[in-house]
Amino acid sequence: MSKVVPVFDHSHLPNASRMPAWIRQPLGQDTRYAHTARAIKTATLHTVCEEARCPNRGECWSAGTATFMLLGDTCTRACGFCAVKTGKPDWHDAQEPQRIAAAVAQMGLEYVVLTSVNRDDLADGGADIYAATIEALRRQSPHIGLELLTPDFHRCQNRALDSICQRLGAVHSTRREVQLVWGHNIETVPSLYRTVRKGADYRRSLTLLEQAARRPGIEAKSALMLGLGETEAEVLMVLRDLRIAGVQRLSLGQYLRPSRYHLPVLRYLAPAEFDAYADAAHDMGFSWVKAGPMVRSSYHAHE
Repeated sequence: MSKVVPVFDHSHLPNASRMPAWIRQPLGQDTRYAHTARAIKTATLHTVCEEARCPNRGECWSAGTATFMLLGDTCTRACGFCAVKTGKPDWHDAQEPQRIAAAVAQMGLEYVVLTSVNRDDLADGGADIYAATIEALRRQSPHIGLELLTPDFHRCQNRALDSICQRLGAVHSTRREVQLVWGHNIETVPSLYRTVRKGADYRRSLTLLEQAARRPGIEAKSALMLGLGETEAEVLMVLRDLRIAGVQRLSLGQYLRPSRYHLPVLRYLAPAEFDAYADAAHDMGFSWVKAGPMVRSSYHAHE
């Protein structure tokens, strides 16, 4: 077995008993923050910015960007890190794609990120709503940049891929070589899946990313949260697995506990440690890397 070379010496870093200064984020004060909030509320839409209590909401909304969450605000899974509520969803609105398209037009967005709760109660996992939203957005603005952050589509991965890719092909834009960024977050290392990602499977997630990466016009993207008890060797192993699967884009961020009912933070990583992981990711061949304490999967996605 080859020796794992550490990318950073973290023996002197603070433990999780106190949140370090580099974690703190200001609220949005820009006038576009209020404009974005009004557009979302008026269209009766959900955003992962709110539902997942993202710490970057002030910055992103002030820049006029938001990540729209499809299929309601109730998830069929109960991941130990996530602030989105769990239950039996009853949300199904066939007009949601049109309302999102209208909000995007009102906000003047050029790049849109779409995500959703897990909907294991639906035969297609919600893929048809993704497909209809893509079509509505592209028909309204053929050159708009699109990024998905999807669930793993348990039991229906091929159906979901076919449904979304077929709708994407129907509104093909010749302006972009990459028509769509398909994101699915691996979230953590395999040894922590039972506590961090209940109901998920590491290999299932890798399979979805690998299948998405093989589709023409699509770039695959994934993300990890750090500070949950993973080792450096485990993180580097996951990065290698993602590259083997064909993933090109990567986000690495600090896990932050959304409430006392969620998994605790075991360690805060220093910014320099994220920089070292970013260097390692570039060396592995990732073409787009964002790594830092406040980075989230959709953070600066338009870049």
